[in-house]
Formats: sequence, structure tokens, C-alpha cells
Amino acid sequence: MMYNMTMSSDKPKWKIIYYRDKKGRSEVFDFFAKRKAGEKAKVAAFMRCLENEGPQLPRPYADLLEDGIHELRVKLKGNQTRVLYFFCYRSFIVLTNVFIKKSDKVPPKEIRKAKKLRADFLERNDEQSLRRKTNVDI
Repeated sequence: MMYNMTMSSDKPKWKIIYYRDKKGRSEVFDFFAKRKAGEKAKVAAFMRCLENEGPQLPRPYADLLEDGIHELRVKLKGNQTRVLYFFCYRSFIVLTNVFIKKSDKVPPKEIRKAKKLRADFLERNDEQSLRRKTNVDI
């Protein structure tokens, strides 16, 4: 089954946020900023689908790994690129980390990293302040 990757004219149901550490760095943003235009366009299309469908985005595009950590599954130049993320505060998708998958399973260290980044993010961002920062209505 092919998923419709066209842009929707409707307002997205979810807001994607790049996890940033205390110094403002984002592994996911930096990784995709270095890609070529065609790869950026493909990733942008997948992210639009994720913004519109949220947890309803089906395999093979996304999957739940464990404990609320999900993966966005994008093939770039033959490489299985994975972006790990989580949902929070009913409106947000936070992209935590990215890697090139080299085996059948997602490496446990990448899942542990996503959980650690999620804990840090939630400790530093409550729902109301996050909505103010991102201009998302309550």
C-alpha cells in the first residue's frame, strides 16, 4: 500500500519540535541540514505525513518501538535512516535522535538515548511554556 505523501491544505494536527540540548544543539536538525536537496525534500514529505497523522502513521513509514518511543523510517540513498521521537502534551512530536540502521533491530543504545533525551526535554519544558514558545493554542 502506498501512502499519500502529498501536502495537505489542512492545518497539521501535530507540531514537530527538534529536541535541543541545553546549548541549543539538535542532532536531528544538524543531520538533515547536511543532506542534499532531494533528500531534504523526501524527509520533509515524511515529516508532513507525521504532523498530519501522528500516531496513526502506519508502517512502513513509522513504528512504535517501546515505552512511547517511535521511529520514522526513511530510506535515503539506500540507507535505512531512522529518526526516533515521542509524543507529548497532546499536540507535540519531539524528534530526539537520528541514525543509519545497519542491522535488523534498532540498536538498544539508540532507544536508551531517546528515552534519556525525552526525560531531559520533559524536565525542561512544561506544557504551557512549550505552547507559548511554539504558538500552539491550548
